[in-house]
Amino acid sequence: MASIQRLKTISEFHRTRGLTPPEHPLISIVNYAEVQMLPEYNNCQWVFDFYFISLKKNIAGKIRYGQQSYDFDEGVMFFIGPGQVFGLERPTEAPSNKSGWMLLIHPDFFWNTSLAKEIKKYEYFGYAIHEALFVSKKEEDTMIGIIKTIEQEYRSNIDKFSQRIIISQIETLLNYSERFYNRQFITRQRAGHQLLDKLEELFVAYFKDTEPSNGLPTVQYFADRLNVSPKYLSNMLKALTGQTAQQLIHEQLIELAKQKLSITNLTVSEIAYELGFEHSQSFSKLFKSKTNLSPLEFRKSFHPN
Repeated sequence: MASIQRLKTISEFHRTRGLTPPEHPLISIVNYAEVQMLPEYNNCQWVFDFYFISLKKNIAGKIRYGQQSYDFDEGVMFFIGPGQVFGLERPTEAPSNKSGWMLLIHPDFFWNTSLAKEIKKYEYFGYAIHEALFVSKKEEDTMIGIIKTIEQEYRSNIDKFSQRIIISQIETLLNYSERFYNRQFITRQRAGHQLLDKLEELFVAYFKDTEPSNGLPTVQYFADRLNVSPKYLSNMLKALTGQTAQQLIHEQLIELAKQKLSITNLTVSEIAYELGFEHSQSFSKLFKSKTNLSPLEFRKSFHPN
């Protein structure tokens, strides 16, 4: 089993990649072509205590997430937040034409700035490695322009405006990334709709094969079986349907409840139990929030007598 290496500082990252020490302890931009992984760190898993944003082409090897590997020969961006585990399988020979950049930011750099809390809203830091962002040449040029501005600021004489300017540029980069991800969800609608179809199939199978005592189906349950991260699943479905994965699960639960209320004589408590609710009051509350009727009022509309 591969060992897990935890890097607490950006300086440690530079050391393990054969780079000179960073010019700033809390932020660094690395030219991917200059990276030379030290042999003792080949084929291990990594955990960073800082944010890692990169755009790479012709990556040396495959990125591993869980038990699966993914090729990234094309230019892609990916985002790794503090505490996320990932790995890189090294090839016998590194490509001679690898290119791109890496932006490393320690959370302490955000202290007392707008991004200290706001960065939590960028959910793609929680995506799996294989849910990378594929950017067009035009999008790539936009990102490179921002990176050059950040690099120019932190490599020049630091003054009282430097951090503010860099923070604003990082925020711009993150907002563009969110826009480009939304574009990717839309341009890959076929894959998204296939995911939606599989989600519906899994939902039907859940209530066919699972005991009620196992509880309500969760976003994590479906994400695991679809081999995507929960946040990626929710955001892709949101872009396609206007609803998150949790909202779609609730919608499916309500439709199933309506069937049981209209064609069976089961009590509200029995239906709640069959759907996995621990308390019938929770079921009734959800049902009314979605239909504006209590379960009994809905049943009465089908059986007025």
